[in-house]
Amino acid sequence: MPNAEAILKSAPVRESAGPLRYVGIYSYLPMVRNAIPPARRVSAMQRGVVRPRDVEGNGFSRTRLERMTRTGELERVGRGLYVPKGAAITEHHTLVEAAARVPHGIVCLLTALRFHELGTQNPHEVWLAVDRKARRPVVDWPPIRLVRFSGEALTFGVQTHELEGVPVRITSREKTVADCFKYRNKIGLDIALEALREYLRSKRRSVDDLARAARVCRVSRVMQPYLESMA
Repeated sequence: MPNAEAILKSAPVRESAGPLRYVGIYSYLPMVRNAIPPARRVSAMQRGVVRPRDVEGNGFSRTRLERMTRTGELERVGRGLYVPKGAAITEHHTLVEAAARVPHGIVCLLTALRFHELGTQNPHEVWLAVDRKARRPVVDWPPIRLVRFSGEALTFGVQTHELEGVPVRITSREKTVADCFKYRNKIGLDIALEALREYLRSKRRSVDDLARAARVCRVSRVMQPYLESMA
């Protein structure tokens, strides 16, 4: 059996068809996978506080978010929470973080009092209402105080406020006052009375709306004597 050298020697040699011609320079440009169009990048980053699950549909992987953090495009403000560099951080940033951590939660009671500027409460925990059957969320930050509501008591009087580009659900002023009376044994009757007094002094009061909230929370009879004495 002929070896490779013999085969090469016996192979016919073809003459060149002509002189070599210059046809340009070949450059290899590797394909960048998952490239994000600028419009989609801006749209995703306008969300304010960003979680990986919120922007994965726009082509942002966890690795990409970490890379953008290293390059300074994003700032990490908590475990799994990012904001665009230079984003305006407001006094409500803790509520934004809580809403990002517990999307189904509703800011209520002492935290809602603080948001609506009803009284002097300044809780170190974020009070959140969740459904009675909801699984308890595992949150390392911010500190969360869970209260379990059900039925109309959970859904009535819930408003959505956009804070730092993030929708945050918060009980209305009237619902917050009524909730304070419902949970007076938990937070203290003095706090509920202070909230009612501040509400009745405000220009945005509505006794009718407050009465509806009291009926939903089943505290109409409890509140009535205090309403009459403060009227």
